[in-house]
Amino acid sequence: MVNQKTGRAGPVLKVLVIGAIIGFILTAGAGFGMKISDERPFCASCHIMNEAALTHKMSPHAKIACNECHAPHNLLKKLPFKAASGARDVYLNTFGKPEEPIHAGDTTKDVVNVNCQNCHSMTNSTVSSMNVKAFCTDCHRNVQHMRMKPISTRKVSDA
Repeated sequence: MVNQKTGRAGPVLKVLVIGAIIGFILTAGAGFGMKISDERPFCASCHIMNEAALTHKMSPHAKIACNECHAPHNLLKKLPFKAASGARDVYLNTFGKPEEPIHAGDTTKDVVNVNCQNCHSMTNSTVSSMNVKAFCTDCHRNVQHMRMKPISTRKVSDA
């Protein structure tokens, strides 16, 4: 690796060091991008998500990132899920009706339900009727960004 005559590192060592630096930068950048794109300010940057972001800000879950509920926690499942959901959201924000909120599809509802049950597992163990409805939000309607309340009664209707 080190040339005995000149005392300099050979091209192989240079390539390895540069590759390691580039790999570190790409990994750190991807991690930062994943973290930022999980948070409410990123989600709120699309007009169509304004109401969801405002109601999340007023909810009991305001201190957690949007994707703590809306994306799988397993990284291998999260990456393709975020890519597909993000593409859908961009499409709907661009070609959909911006005045209408984006509604979760069945796949997202399943992910949210699993995440609800994981975070609230201690509470769930004392509830005898956990399997009566398909989704946690079937009973806990206002957790869904206060969606079941008339907009005039929501805390964020003036925001």
